[in-house]
Amino acid sequence: MNSAPIRVLLADDQESIRSAFRMILDAQPDIHVIGEAADGTAAVELARHLKPDVVLADIRMPRIDGLELTRLLAGPDAPVPLRVVVVTTFDLDEYVHAALRNGASGFLLKRSGPALLIEAIRAAVAGDTLISPQITVRLLRELTKPTAAPTPEGEEPLTDRELEIVRLLADGGTNAEIAAKLIIAAGTVKNHVASIQRKLRVRNRVGIAAWAWEHGVRRS
Repeated sequence: MNSAPIRVLLADDQESIRSAFRMILDAQPDIHVIGEAADGTAAVELARHLKPDVVLADIRMPRIDGLELTRLLAGPDAPVPLRVVVVTTFDLDEYVHAALRNGASGFLLKRSGPALLIEAIRAAVAGDTLISPQITVRLLRELTKPTAAPTPEGEEPLTDRELEIVRLLADGGTNAEIAAKLIIAAGTVKNHVASIQRKLRVRNRVGIAAWAWEHGVRRS
């Protein structure tokens, strides 16, 4: 028996964009658009009512912007956190960092194309994350090696092994790739990632990567 399709809510103030996204997504056998909203307030209300698997949200929308929408629906204070993928024309660094801090499960540029859009939705549902390659490369290039490993404020410090996993994860490594690199079991990596999320008080791998980028944590 086939599994139920991924239910997606579109939030964008441009009807032409919503129509294009709907056409792309509804053409996929495993994705179904269940609603549209032209402003952030309507999107939040609709998301809380429909409980979609993924919300695709533009940043610049009337009433509530996409960053605040992400915080309300996916942030640490969200009563029932939803997966939000930010899709925007604007790739300003402050937008990227704010979206990731607010719990976004991905950050895409609209010019990235249909294939990446579809991949981001499937990744979000699978618990993974996808960020436009152009953004990832730029953020990583801007990093500088820290003089000392940072300690999460108010929390127990990350172990040396956890810091190594954070560095590999921030470079885009999957659990399997990290396990192969460190010569440990994939299940062990998964347990470490769960511990890291608890210590950093983040909800997912994007939150870990965002913390790593902001603190200059990367491989030597």
